Amino acid sequence: MSQDTATHDAAAEFHDRASLSQKAQALLHKYPWLSSTMVLVVASIIFSFFNENFLTPSNFSLILQQVAIVGAVAAGQTLIILTAGIDLSCGAIAVFSSMTMAKLVQGTPGEGEAVGIPIWLAFPAGLLVGMLGGAINGFLVTKVKLPPFIVTLGTYNVFVALTLTLTKGTVPSIEMDPFLLTLGNYVNLGPFRITTGVLFMFAMYMVLAFVLRYTSWGRHVYAVGDDIDAARLAGISVNRVLMSVYMVAGLTFALAAWIVIGRVTVASPNTGNDLNLDAITAVVIGGTSLFGGRGTIFGSLIGAIIVGVFRNGLTLAGVDLYYQLLAIGLLIIFAVSVDQWIRKARK
Repeated sequence: MSQDTATHDAAAEFHDRASLSQKAQALLHKYPWLSSTMVLVVASIIFSFFNENFLTPSNFSLILQQVAIVGAVAAGQTLIILTAGIDLSCGAIAVFSSMTMAKLVQGTPGEGEAVGIPIWLAFPAGLLVGMLGGAINGFLVTKVKLPPFIVTLGTYNVFVALTLTLTKGTVPSIEMDPFLLTLGNYVNLGPFRITTGVLFMFAMYMVLAFVLRYTSWGRHVYAVGDDIDAARLAGISVNRVLMSVYMVAGLTFALAAWIVIGRVTVASPNTGNDLNLDAITAVVIGGTSLFGGRGTIFGSLIGAIIVGVFRNGLTLAGVDLYYQLLAIGLLIIFAVSVDQWIRKARK
């Protein structure tokens, strides 16, 4: 009798352990940003022990300014990854858009003084370039049926070539309209001193979060990413959703280009070469599944801040750059491993 009781107790203990694991999986599935938030909190506490200046408002303001560009690009990248796609050309589209805005305002040098077009035409033209870049990617994915990875790898090189060919040279701040530099202006929010680009990035996230959560388009984005065949059978126009996602993402990349100009106060074709990888890193660390259908837009913001916190904290701790790259790489592996664990637990 005692042996049966012991066996029953062992089975009950095993069942409780399994249930705890399933509860954790269900919690992370419902709130994908939770694991990244815990990483952010723990990392901040640890780095505060290495340098007393880490948790100061001035340092946190600096981190936000550093992640504003990557965070803005990651917002558009999130939309695409939610549909089980990926965009390796996001950084190239952002740079091409920024150069388009700046060059159109600057004008084309001729025999006399260079004369550009008004900013109210140049700025929308830059946004249109971003949307067209996204439309090209969307067309190749939806109509030609090419894999997003291959498509955007190819268009990445195309947009880089177009930037170097059509927009030769840099455009300094003195040759640009002040409107393009607006997002580089500083504002004081209590103890924090941040740029308007940071506030603009937050506004982008709030708009996209509202659209994804409270509109039918947002629900269709998740449905397509979760199961494209089921979405098609449910009457969702899959190709139309994918095309719109790539175009909206392209517009987001172009808006990120505006933040780039304000941040670096110059338009250069060499700015933002690693934006694609940094944006994907932020999205993955933020809990969005590379397999689509699961994730939140604010998770990507948290992911971008985590990358900024790690780089800033390790720098203040005197850690070499190579080890900083190692830490970011381990973070990515950890994030993907958590995602895989959640997916396996659902089966």
